[in-house]
Amino acid sequence: MKLHEYEAKELFLRYGVKIPPGKLALTPDEVRKIAEEIGTPVVLKAQVVVAGRGKAGGIKIAQTPEEAYELSKKMFGMNIKGLVVRKLYVTKYVEVEREMYLSLIIDRASRRYLFLASPIGGVDIEEIAKTSPEKIKKVYVDPSIGLRDYHIRSIISWLGFKPGSQQWQQTASIIQAMYRIMVDYDAELVETNPLALSKEGEIIPLDARVIVDDNALFKHPDLEKALEEDPRDITEFEAYAKKIGFHYVELDGDIGIIGNGAGLTMATMDLVYHFGGRPANFLDIGGGASREVVKEAVKVLLNHPRVKVIFVNIFGGITRADEVALGIKDALAEVKEHTKKIVVRIKGTNEEQGKAILSEIGIPLFENAEEAAKKAVELAKI
Repeated sequence: MKLHEYEAKELFLRYGVKIPPGKLALTPDEVRKIAEEIGTPVVLKAQVVVAGRGKAGGIKIAQTPEEAYELSKKMFGMNIKGLVVRKLYVTKYVEVEREMYLSLIIDRASRRYLFLASPIGGVDIEEIAKTSPEKIKKVYVDPSIGLRDYHIRSIISWLGFKPGSQQWQQTASIIQAMYRIMVDYDAELVETNPLALSKEGEIIPLDARVIVDDNALFKHPDLEKALEEDPRDITEFEAYAKKIGFHYVELDGDIGIIGNGAGLTMATMDLVYHFGGRPANFLDIGGGASREVVKEAVKVLLNHPRVKVIFVNIFGGITRADEVALGIKDALAEVKEHTKKIVVRIKGTNEEQGKAILSEIGIPLFENAEEAAKKAVELAKI
């Protein structure tokens, strides 16, 4: 589970870390009110759990409450990497002397926690590793021993602060808090980027990221509830698919894929790639899918603005071909206004009945998956 920035900062605050004043806003009027309360300038930060918000226009600085109001009107509803901005975090602007990077992850190969620290911040750690790998300090922490003073000293010295200084003490508190959050919340990542040295000489996390292991959410009912109320890192189509009960993952192509079973669905995507197409999604209706589930799956792709062609590839065992065909027929009856082409290949149980049903609505049934994939790619390029 990826926490929004405001949720991660609430955790930091709970563990004694000082963060700039800020509040969550759901409307432009709330943005203006918060800006008036905390004082300008302020930073408006889109609350979507993807990297690269700033480059996508999801972070803006406002000098007055009125400017914050006007900027927020443009930011609410904007799409950042497939996610719609519905929340803005309004926080006090901090003048920065220097930006650093600090994160804590799980190194599965060594079965230890791993701190990554760099005196260069404000960019992705991948970028730092690529351009200045010598600037990254790795400090491993054995969970059976825990965080020790020598770990903390190693990190802070690397960041360039002197023992006994205010910056040393503040950074030490932040490192300790990050470790406690990691352990207490069964996290996979705790990160602040940038970790800033302000003009006033204070160490302040200007951003915060926390990812919690989904398998541990039962131990954290507050996070479970938050996830139910806000699916966060899934698109509207993924959220709908989850509600209906099939597996759906958004991709960036224009050929909608429907299969039964993860292996067949992945193989179908590979075929599309092989013949020069680009899948728009992974959609697995599962074994024994009913007419209703198939209908809803097809409707998702009929309503998807990027999908040009729908490629249905089913190997019928407990999934009956006639049920699949009826589901397709029902979907087309409900979503009449569309321009999508549908390519279908079904083999197995009740194959002839399925073929007859599809023939009634003018959809030919392909004999093999290769031919069907070729046709889907061909239609997508028209």
